[in-house]
Amino acid sequence: MVSDSPRMSPVLPILVLTIGVTCISFGSVFARFADSPALVKSAYRLGISALIVVPYALVFHRHEYFAMSRRDLSLCAVSGFFLALHFATWIASLDYTTVASSVILVNTIPIWIALFGVMTSAARMSRRMWASVLLSFLGACIVGYGDISFGRAALKGNVLAVAGSWSAAAYILCGRAVRKKLGLVPYIALCYGVAAFVLWSAVIVGGYNITGFSNVTWGAFIGAAVMSQILGHSSYNWALGYFSAGFVGIMLLGEPLGSAILAYFLFNEALTPVKIAGSSLLLYSIVIAAKEERAGLA
Repeated sequence: MVSDSPRMSPVLPILVLTIGVTCISFGSVFARFADSPALVKSAYRLGISALIVVPYALVFHRHEYFAMSRRDLSLCAVSGFFLALHFATWIASLDYTTVASSVILVNTIPIWIALFGVMTSAARMSRRMWASVLLSFLGACIVGYGDISFGRAALKGNVLAVAGSWSAAAYILCGRAVRKKLGLVPYIALCYGVAAFVLWSAVIVGGYNITGFSNVTWGAFIGAAVMSQILGHSSYNWALGYFSAGFVGIMLLGEPLGSAILAYFLFNEALTPVKIAGSSLLLYSIVIAAKEERAGLA
């Protein structure tokens, strides 16, 4: 059993998830500010994260690795691979389509979690949770209404964003299976380490330039690693020890709302009545999911 006991009140995990949504909403902002190829952005984001968490895990949590089964180690490796694939495809999508299109499509994660769960019996969802999934996706679409683009280049970006959502769903489902047995720090150290290895291998094989960037780009690399990855994504991994993969996936749909608010303040993108309506629907769907999850824990 994981050291961070799953018997506590759900209030703290939901608070942590909310903070995580806020942190991860900055991901597209950092990606926009970083002037480098998408694969390099991904590699630095996971590479810096791994450099922070892996040494700590090896010093203070190495005993947990010795207790892991081969199956759990394999699941962590697969989870890390899908995490690498998620960032490689999603960040690449931002080069071809709008931020709104990319963020909305990549956050169709709860739909894929639900479908993958039904096919694999890895995660069953109630009718109310299914209703929350559909409402949340509708809300996300409304938030991005008018910003979605459909040109040839945008189509490529949209496909990459959907591929990012598929890989993120697989990453979360694998993580849910392992997080019941493994603590947060050793889990994310393995996942981030594997993902960093995969991404940096691709960068080296591809012959990408990895130096000579501006201070703004270096700052964006560090911000994406520390804020969006370690604080944001790690909060989701921590919550997987308490909640179902479906609920965590639904909470991820708070990102389009957070991104819309950040775009308003940082890029002067208007918060139109349509976006406010979609955001309200998003929040309502999250409330439904939270109540259903709490009822299941009671």
